[in-house]
Amino acid sequence: MNILIVGGGGREHAIAAALKKSPKVEKLYCAPGNGGISALAECFPVKATDIDGIVELAKKLRPDYVFVAPDDPLVMGMVDKLNAEGFKTFGPCANAAILEGSKAFSKGLMKKYGIPTAAYETFTDEEKAVEYIKKQNSYPAVIKADGLALGKGVIIAKDFDEAKAAVHSMLVDGKFGKSGSEIVVEEFMDGNEVTVLAFTDGKTVKPMVSSMDHKRANDGDEGLNTGGMGTVAPNPLYTPEIAAECMEKIFKPTIAAMNAEGRPFKGCLYFGLMLTKNGAKVVEYNCRFGDPETQVVLPLLETDLVDIMEAVWDERLDALDIKWSRNSCACVVMASGGYPEKYETGKEISGLDENGQCPDAYIYHAGTKLENGKYITSGGRVLGVTCTGETLEKALDSAYKAVDNISFEKAHYRKDIGARALGKR
Repeated sequence: MNILIVGGGGREHAIAAALKKSPKVEKLYCAPGNGGISALAECFPVKATDIDGIVELAKKLRPDYVFVAPDDPLVMGMVDKLNAEGFKTFGPCANAAILEGSKAFSKGLMKKYGIPTAAYETFTDEEKAVEYIKKQNSYPAVIKADGLALGKGVIIAKDFDEAKAAVHSMLVDGKFGKSGSEIVVEEFMDGNEVTVLAFTDGKTVKPMVSSMDHKRANDGDEGLNTGGMGTVAPNPLYTPEIAAECMEKIFKPTIAAMNAEGRPFKGCLYFGLMLTKNGAKVVEYNCRFGDPETQVVLPLLETDLVDIMEAVWDERLDALDIKWSRNSCACVVMASGGYPEKYETGKEISGLDENGQCPDAYIYHAGTKLENGKYITSGGRVLGVTCTGETLEKALDSAYKAVDNISFEKAHYRKDIGARALGKR
């Protein structure tokens, strides 16, 4: 079987590595891919958001499946276009990907079907939004751009002045472009965050191993929000009792709600959850594998990912027993200095072999390119240094030892990934 993966980050590298393990896979293609992915797949310089370009590439390559990994092309309808051309795909159609594409839609869905989430209102008018915030007088307050904003469209304002400035930056200054032309203002939820990715064929939902992301740029959860500076799995705060509660109150009701709306969801559904004193609540949905959560979840998958992909396409996920390792997994992201703001690229990476790997760890490439046999930085998040272990402590210890062996100019990484999960903070 030949498979084309759409995307070019650490998540796509993790997906490629998982697919490559399958005895069913003969050849992998990736567009656009990156330096590390090129060791596993033949890469083509077609942007993930170039729907027509990807469709044309698929017509040329004739893959058995196209795995659409990033949010933008899913929300834009890439799966619909590929299906119309006769290609089997992994990923939701546009009318289901709206779960991530519009926070106003997803919040409205949760309100309509009684799925637990934070209280909120949506606005397109600055004055009305500010009036609502003043009336609520509850801080921190959460202001979110309605659309996709590379994981950075959320501002947690600690007081009225910060909240007012956040509203102005989105609705008036256009900080997030069209994505911020409508905003969601919601109550701040206190508790521990957990991510649960789930396979679904539109009827059955099968959660994967839970994980914990680390969004802030600096140690101690300080600094700006990023796309994610590291992850651990499973999340020890997500107990079997909480998992059972989430299945009955969140996971199944979400799939049922989407079906009731005529928007069946097939692919990977990401549940961002907050474990509050009043039970688990939804922070957000994503319509695809998370990044960097995928990098710690897929290494623990023991069932063939191709078998799962086929079961999702054929809508027979209920008949598949998905098995997971009992080990833990940790991923430490090495980023370019200055990320998530201004940073330099083009720095040579040392400590990697010819396949972009190093001993005793798996290195997922997020922002690299291969030039003259050398790996060069090409993005904000550069590498996801990942290790499994019998315990989370062992996995983290191995990951940080591997980080010590890799270097590039102005490399930045957090030194406290997993500390919260281990109760050390």
